[in-house]
Amino acid sequence: MREYKTRIADELIKKKLKGKGAVLVEGPKWCGKTTTSEELANSVLYMSKPDSVKQNLMLADISPSLLLTGEVPRLIDEWQIAPKLWDAVRYEVDHRSEEGQFILTGSAVPAESDAMQHTGTGRFAWVLMRPMSLFESGESNGSVRLKDLFETPEKIAAINALNLQKIAFLVCRGGWPRATFMEDEVALEQAYDYYDAIVNQDISRVDGVRRSAERVKTLMRSYARNQGGQVSNAMLKADMQANDADSLDEDTVMSYVNALKKIFVIEDMPAWNPNLRSKTAIRTADTRYFIDPSIAVAALGLGPNDLIYDLETFGLLFETMCIRDLRVFADALGGSVYHYRDKSGLECDAVIHLRNGSYGLVEIKIGGEEAIEHGATTLKSLREKIDTDRMKAPAFSMVLTAVGDYAYRREDGVYVVPIGCLRD
Repeated sequence: MREYKTRIADELIKKKLKGKGAVLVEGPKWCGKTTTSEELANSVLYMSKPDSVKQNLMLADISPSLLLTGEVPRLIDEWQIAPKLWDAVRYEVDHRSEEGQFILTGSAVPAESDAMQHTGTGRFAWVLMRPMSLFESGESNGSVRLKDLFETPEKIAAINALNLQKIAFLVCRGGWPRATFMEDEVALEQAYDYYDAIVNQDISRVDGVRRSAERVKTLMRSYARNQGGQVSNAMLKADMQANDADSLDEDTVMSYVNALKKIFVIEDMPAWNPNLRSKTAIRTADTRYFIDPSIAVAALGLGPNDLIYDLETFGLLFETMCIRDLRVFADALGGSVYHYRDKSGLECDAVIHLRNGSYGLVEIKIGGEEAIEHGATTLKSLREKIDTDRMKAPAFSMVLTAVGDYAYRREDGVYVVPIGCLRD
């Protein structure tokens, strides 16, 4: 019997199906889109099934309604192989006039988007599915709920069971569902296999443009070194040129970056623009992140022991893992995650902003009293800058750590929470 670990996206997709005729579940390959959707569907069409892919493509062209026949919700897996299915699904949704008809999954933005005549507004809902958070994979005990922190509890109390060595392993393994069932050494290989597939096949197959595998490797190494930074394409180009003998321009770099975004390998973070008491210039560049820290680990050729002996790199990749988890949790709360940085150099690693205007400020630190104190000072400095006459005060401020025995609230109101205690 197939093992299935409950995903936070399960309830999110169910909710979306109640309000729309179709739900599009997007995300990187191997993050669990198909498995999760199979749990929720009553019939399935696998568009990329080898012994029927040609027939499926032909039917999508001449009689797509046949492919859409089946018990609902009907799962159309890897729908982007035949972009014409989009309008066929939209047509069926319109004429059936019922919610919860279809689930579409896709691991790439379709190259032939001009074949789609309608945006899907009013018929489709979108869900971005990422690799597993530590709570979903079972490593976080979930004793502290992000949802509860928005209610600003007077105290929290939880015990953390994860040490630095375990966190290093989890950063390297990543949140790939199948890897969570494997022995440690085998699990660590999965991110490398994923990286090889990106470099050698996926980045060129997304739009049919043949790209240099060596140049993709160079770009991904540069991206990995700049996790959590607001580096421009020009800076990426300069970093890449040291290892790229051929001519390289910003347009080429941008085309490679966009291709990685289309297959959901990269998920950059937008800047947060609050109302401040003073006229402080806010940096608006996106912050660079892979969708999972293990991709950066594979791009740099590292393992858990390498991270233990290079805490600076460890800190950058731990931040990427925390951002992944916060994004998963924020989705469950109907929120988004942003980054703040101003001209004075003050920055906040993550701002979780909900639709109702509530928000929380998060600093990410590996751990240790000095680092926690620095994070708390940063959070308090930003709190003081916010003009609470023009917007809400932050619901909470939190230092999110890799290690530490407990989750607790400090006397100054700042929460200290190990990632091994957090959930949505």
